[in-house]
Amino acid sequence: MSIEDSSRIDTTSAREYTSLNALAPAPKAARKPQKKRITATPILHFLSTQEFASPFDINMAVDAGYRVVVPHINVKLSNTTPLVQDAIFSRPPQFGCRTGLFIGGKDAMLALDMLDATKAALVPPFQLSALADPGGSFTTAAAMVACVENVFKRETKRSLDGATVSVFGATGVVGFAAAIICALSGAKVKVITHIGLDAIQPTVKEAKRRFGVKLEPVLGARDSDKVKILAGVDIVLCAAAAGVRVLKTDSFAKVKRPLIVADVNAVPPSGIEGVELFDMGKRFGKKPIWSVGPLAIGDIKYKTQSALLRRMTQSEASLFFDFNDAFSMARDLVAKANRKTK
Repeated sequence: MSIEDSSRIDTTSAREYTSLNALAPAPKAARKPQKKRITATPILHFLSTQEFASPFDINMAVDAGYRVVVPHINVKLSNTTPLVQDAIFSRPPQFGCRTGLFIGGKDAMLALDMLDATKAALVPPFQLSALADPGGSFTTAAAMVACVENVFKRETKRSLDGATVSVFGATGVVGFAAAIICALSGAKVKVITHIGLDAIQPTVKEAKRRFGVKLEPVLGARDSDKVKILAGVDIVLCAAAAGVRVLKTDSFAKVKRPLIVADVNAVPPSGIEGVELFDMGKRFGKKPIWSVGPLAIGDIKYKTQSALLRRMTQSEASLFFDFNDAFSMARDLVAKANRKTK
């Protein structure tokens, strides 16, 4: 056959073969290996330092995706390592990411110590994830500060860095966590005491020792003390005991500069007179005061805790969450809410 004759050869079959060959599956050796989906049952071990495990947190865990929640009560720091290792060694390493630990109770420092002990107790490749949120305090504090920060930025065009914050109820777990979050964000934080400076010194010393931040103790038992405090700060956080009125309307008598106030107490009477449940930056009377109420904070708190728990059920690697992670999540949720309202 001449070269001229070859140009008349029908190439249709060759083209069809090439096209079909391209669609054919690649040989097994050439295929990208598919990662096996982890199908292990999500199990959460609830370590409570109290005589009971919080029903609130159990409900949150189940709604976030945990199929089994096992409460362990009266847990001590020394119990953490054996409990963690019992939990991880009973499952194959690849199932470890579906094993979670929730550290509850009412002691913030103990919860953080237990979280550290949990990390130290892991033996790779065995793993699990853990969230420290004693009494819901870390997620509540994170939500409160994130909501307040949002309103403060909106009304003053300033950040927490350099702001002056007063915290009422700082010896409690929510107040203490909120004070630390603000201090780590660059705020000057005053912790208010109603029963003498000696009572709050352990809180001040622990903040310096563990987190390297300074909290200024201030007496606030008398009405005149409160008037003076509120006249010289940018933000007021009230995390006192439920049903206790801490600040009355008269306490704001000398406020002239912009002030953001927040109250986490949803049990009547409110901690701050005039703050309503769903306030989210509502003008507080005729003065330059804006309020954030407990249920507005509670909405972000709920979403923050739920999001952290969901991440634990979905991650393929160990995760460890404390109040810093809760604050980061709460900020994201507040920012998301802002975008929806624009």
